[in-house]
Amino acid sequence: ELFCRLAPECAGKVEAIGNGVDAEFFSPAQDVASPFPIAEIPIVFTGAMDYWPNIDAVRWFASDVLPRLRRHKPELRFYVVGMRPAQAVRALAGEGVTVTGTVPDVRPYLRHAALVVAPLRVARGVQNKVLEAMAMARPVVASQACAAGIDATAGHHFETAADAHSFAGSIEALLREPARAAAMGLAARECVLARYSWEARLSRIDRYLESPDQGRASAA
Repeated sequence: ELFCRLAPECAGKVEAIGNGVDAEFFSPAQDVASPFPIAEIPIVFTGAMDYWPNIDAVRWFASDVLPRLRRHKPELRFYVVGMRPAQAVRALAGEGVTVTGTVPDVRPYLRHAALVVAPLRVARGVQNKVLEAMAMARPVVASQACAAGIDATAGHHFETAADAHSFAGSIEALLREPARAAAMGLAARECVLARYSWEARLSRIDRYLESPDQGRASAA
């Protein structure tokens, strides 16, 4: 938008292509072993854990949401998965919380999560962590700030929450209704395939590209 305002003569020739996700790499069809103990109910957050909005998100979730959930489901465990965890994140490790640090592959954590959370209180644009979880057909509960940049429908492709009470309520509802959670995950993947896979994203530039035959014909 800024470029179009600064160069209005080019506005008709400019099109922005946003973030995408490799939907083949992040696929629920991937045969990956679960990293979780069988008796646990794993809730997963992924991201670079030296990034302040991620640090704030997991600290808030661990202090304000997780205790509400574990009061009724002590087998529930919060997994913070991501490289370079700050000291404030490492300090969360203990009862009910695992901080993994760097992992060789994030997909097993997504694939076998009961659900994925994105409780960022400060978020801008499209959050790839949400797209990756959706591509893996996982039910996602995201903050309103985190969900705002994604072209998807709350209540169908994912759940959104505004505060600790609604976050806990949305998670509890999905855990009580596994069929609805599974259906939401499948709808989320279909959304990613249609709107956020690189195939879908890059198809928008096809009309700007000439085929080799067209190029040779023009040159002749």
